[in-house]
Amino acid sequence: MQIDRPHVNYIAGVDEVGRGPLVGDVVTAAVILDPTKPIVGLADSKKLSDKKRQLLAAEIKEKALCYAIGRCSPSEIDELNILHATMLAMSRAVEGLSVKPEFVFIDGNRVPSQLTIPAQAVVKGDSLVEEISAASILAKVARDDEMIELDKRYPEYGFAGHKGYPTKAHFAALEQYGAINEHRKSFKPVQRILALKGEQR
Repeated sequence: MQIDRPHVNYIAGVDEVGRGPLVGDVVTAAVILDPTKPIVGLADSKKLSDKKRQLLAAEIKEKALCYAIGRCSPSEIDELNILHATMLAMSRAVEGLSVKPEFVFIDGNRVPSQLTIPAQAVVKGDSLVEEISAASILAKVARDDEMIELDKRYPEYGFAGHKGYPTKAHFAALEQYGAINEHRKSFKPVQRILALKGEQR
């Protein structure tokens, strides 16, 4: 599928990671690539090995014209719902860019209402638009690193392995230990555990 690119100098790509997990921030990234410094191997972050993602993330940070990370916290997710929190986190990433883009490609089928810059949503954009691929890699690496740090604080939950997603191991840990502050209280599996436990850590 060919994507029509506008004839402007600064195009940003935006993607998110972490809509599905039960814990932690939803993390987004915005990237403006430098056409004079091509990066080989950009792809949907989910299709890359962890090692390849780490290598590409370092190269993106080195070669991109600019990049920024945006996020919404679990409490914001609970207040806004995950869709609206994701849109807000995306707009925060764009606002964080040191160079103002003239156009933004957004992965998915929605453009955040907060954006004041011309933008287009692209379904499967992380496989079709280089800037979105780069953003997906930075967002994935950033969130995975945060889950590894959270795992150090709460090793009994196994966050380094399942990255906060609703796996059997995560459900088992929730059943045994209850929820922590970083859990998203509005998500039904967490709500159920909180109701059963009547408490949180």
